[in-house]
Amino acid sequence: MAIVTLVLVMTGGLCMFLFGMKVMSDGLQKSAGERMRKALHVMTSNRFMGVFTGFMVTAIVQSSSAVSVMVVSFVNVGLLSLTQSIGVLFGANIGTTLTAWIVSLIGFKISIDALAVPAIGIGFILKEINWKYKSIGEFLFGFGFLFLGLYYLSEGISNLEFNAAAIEVFKDMGFAAVLIAFGTSFIMTLIINSSTAAVAMIIVMAGGNIITYEMAAGMILGANVGTTTDGILASIGGTTDAKRSALSHVLFNVILACWAIPMLMFVLKLVDIIVPGDPAAAIAYDIDGKVIVNPAIGFHLAMLHTTFKVLNTILFLPFIKQYAKLLSLMIRDKPSEAKSGHYKFEYLSTPIADSPELNIIRAEKEISNMAGVVSSMYSKFSVVLNSLHDENGNNKEKVETLSAELHKQEEYIDEMREALSNFLIDCSSGKRNSSSDTRISYLLQIIAALESMSDECYSISLLMDKNISKNYILKGKEMDKLIPYVGLVEEFLSVLENQLGPNPAPEQQSRAAELEKSIDKNRKKLHRLGRKRIKAGKNVKVELFFIELVRRIENLGDYCFEIANCALRYAPSDKR
Repeated sequence: MAIVTLVLVMTGGLCMFLFGMKVMSDGLQKSAGERMRKALHVMTSNRFMGVFTGFMVTAIVQSSSAVSVMVVSFVNVGLLSLTQSIGVLFGANIGTTLTAWIVSLIGFKISIDALAVPAIGIGFILKEINWKYKSIGEFLFGFGFLFLGLYYLSEGISNLEFNAAAIEVFKDMGFAAVLIAFGTSFIMTLIINSSTAAVAMIIVMAGGNIITYEMAAGMILGANVGTTTDGILASIGGTTDAKRSALSHVLFNVILACWAIPMLMFVLKLVDIIVPGDPAAAIAYDIDGKVIVNPAIGFHLAMLHTTFKVLNTILFLPFIKQYAKLLSLMIRDKPSEAKSGHYKFEYLSTPIADSPELNIIRAEKEISNMAGVVSSMYSKFSVVLNSLHDENGNNKEKVETLSAELHKQEEYIDEMREALSNFLIDCSSGKRNSSSDTRISYLLQIIAALESMSDECYSISLLMDKNISKNYILKGKEMDKLIPYVGLVEEFLSVLENQLGPNPAPEQQSRAAELEKSIDKNRKKLHRLGRKRIKAGKNVKVELFFIELVRRIENLGDYCFEIANCALRYAPSDKR
């Protein structure tokens, strides 16, 4: 019965640890979401900034799995190149070692339960009251549960009867014991789906002398490999580069294990030189007969974890381009894959709630691409309109071709709206801060407006097709006035596409306001021109075609201004 109770206590402790880590991560994302967005825009500068950004974002999110999923997703949509993603993943591998340091520095130095319970109480109060910094309360609440779980894990291990003979058996097994520990940790990490929790458990077990120092080192390497599966799952159904990015994360940790296990004793001696204290100190007991956790081994294992990752990053960093070429050889492009003409936006709904702040960036990239498609539709209309000065046999063919092309793009935009709206709705099901709620709301409005613009572009092509087939051609003064008006909307669309991109200039919003006023002013002039020509006895149907064309183009300008206002209102301070 005592064994069952002990197992339940340790299982409950692990569940508390995982729950606390999740809640703490959510709180950190909400309070630092804007800074993460800004950091992710900086990551494209060079490989060193990529490593630093990956480290910082993972330190905030406290999950290399979540960051690897997001990086693979960003590669899938073209927000990051394969080379850039590799640097970020290197940094993420270093960032995930932070929790081991927190456990070692706090977990073994003070009374964990004395720290955890007040943190839970204060955090609960702060996250429930209606104030600006609720996410801080959520962080404290999760922080408390994380260390309360660690406390119960430590208690369970300290209550295990110390079996010196078992430890001696492992010692006698030598290198085989390290390999067994590696495989056990790999499977354990796959099950609990968190290398952070696995490493925390390893440190606690080693501190309680349940496993040897060398076995703990092997288990840390196994946990590093076991945590790479999330990136692989995220790449399923994605682009070739997304699969390569996921493979880069796997190979990084597999290669780390391949060189680290044979050189384990050398690395352990290096860590022993850097970190004071004896990790293999003799077992000790308190007055109640419970095992006293050896704090030195926690610091040594935390340093070992960091040293493994830093050395491997130093090994890989100069050869990122060559590494990317190797990945390209391992996963080749498929020349037989032809574009279907349909929009495809693959994502796994499970990780959406894990990193909603980062997922919004992915949606923004796709929305910017959506604006590019709409801009392309309008440009095609503009080119055809400029070619219709004369009545000749090619006009009908040109307009029919335009209508067919715009119809395909309009259907493509419809597919984009459905997929992106579903994605953002999935994002909204997670826990976010109020700023993210606002951004998601405005992004949904922008998507709807862009879809309406694509409908309007296609409707214009049908209007032209209907009138050109009846030989209603705009010539002379009407065409001379209309072409600059069309150009204003075309410029507006270009400004809009840039404004929805990752680095919009502040002056773009003022230019958008100027363009909206110019479009409205010119519309009135063109309407007056059409009415005057009707009164002057010109062809009524041609003039009505002219007035209707002006009205529809003005509608596009109105949509542009609506989107520009939404983009300004949802943009965080770093984008203004």
